[in-house]
Amino acid sequence: MAAFRTLDDLGDVRGKVALVRVDLNLPMHEGRASDVTRVEASAPTILELADAGAKVLLLAHFGRPKGQRSSVMSTSMVMGDVERVLGREIMFIPEVMGPVVEQSVGILRDGDIGLLDNVRFWPGEEANDPEFARGIAAVGDFYVNDAFSAAHRAHATTEGLAHLLPAYAGRAMERELKALDAALGSPEQPVAAVVGGAKVSTKLAVLENLVGRVQHLIIGGGMANTFLAARGVDVGKSLCEHDLAATANAIMDKADHAGCTVHLPYDVVVAKEFAANPSSLRTCNVHEVAADEMILDIGPAATESLGDVLKTCRTLVWNGPLGAFETPPFDEATVALAKTAAALTQDGSLTSVAGGGDTVAALNHAGVAGDFTYVSTAGGAFLEWMEGRELPGVKALTA
Repeated sequence: MAAFRTLDDLGDVRGKVALVRVDLNLPMHEGRASDVTRVEASAPTILELADAGAKVLLLAHFGRPKGQRSSVMSTSMVMGDVERVLGREIMFIPEVMGPVVEQSVGILRDGDIGLLDNVRFWPGEEANDPEFARGIAAVGDFYVNDAFSAAHRAHATTEGLAHLLPAYAGRAMERELKALDAALGSPEQPVAAVVGGAKVSTKLAVLENLVGRVQHLIIGGGMANTFLAARGVDVGKSLCEHDLAATANAIMDKADHAGCTVHLPYDVVVAKEFAANPSSLRTCNVHEVAADEMILDIGPAATESLGDVLKTCRTLVWNGPLGAFETPPFDEATVALAKTAAALTQDGSLTSVAGGGDTVAALNHAGVAGDFTYVSTAGGAFLEWMEGRELPGVKALTA
């Protein structure tokens, strides 16, 4: 992993202005955030800098205003939630640069925190306009990026500022980069990857990258149906991308040449209708799926076998559920394998890193998210990292 500077490399910051990029793009319900996980992730960075006497200015986006001001997309909407998590009062600043920001910095005392308005109100943010970045940087002494979830975007506040001011990774960013390096950068082998979800087409690049980097590739969800069909299995009414048969076969051939074992289910849970606990529910061999049935989960025998695979591994990276986990009983395989991975992690025999929205929800559903080595709340950034792509916001910290 390339070296990057962290808060440990900062000297005395008292009286200095810290521009801190955080993720405050929170889900809202009736005027309040329904999930403050992202604020909690950056709280250690914000409080560490404030307690050291820096004037902390928070940079964030909220929604997709497309370069236009919108009262319902102002970061003032989440200010109360941020204050509750931090346990501090913060000053809202309705601009990101210029006289209003300069005056506000003059009012802030050492250790105070200010929240700038939605950086995406200005077209220069998503365009990564150098002049826009310079305008923001004018009041700062150093820049901290603590928003890995936005690191796949080459925007002014995720990439541009890192070239204008001394740049550092915040604590959440630091934890994320170290965890990802342990998972695929320089992992202990053997390495297993669980990749699930509805469609192969959304994760082609992920699969093509992983087969050359892991020893075991476990495919679940609707994706598994496409691979089974490519191998000549009749999957009935199951969600399946039949037009990707050649692509699925090419990925499996590439895996063979790379010494990667691809694990597909050999027993499955099927039903004639997709509903909770349907009367037509049954478990069968993959070759016994009827024409009017759909595969909705991996069967118990295959799940147990996959658990045995994890017991032989030292590292696990997980993205996507094995079945339609939101609807019982099609959550059983995901829950069972997640519990196995969590137990192995707690025993110290497995380093487990998971990420992606559905994955986080599935691990929380299984009650084991806290038992994995690291669970990333980043969606697109985590997926692009699994694809082996260079993330602009991370590269800028290591340049």
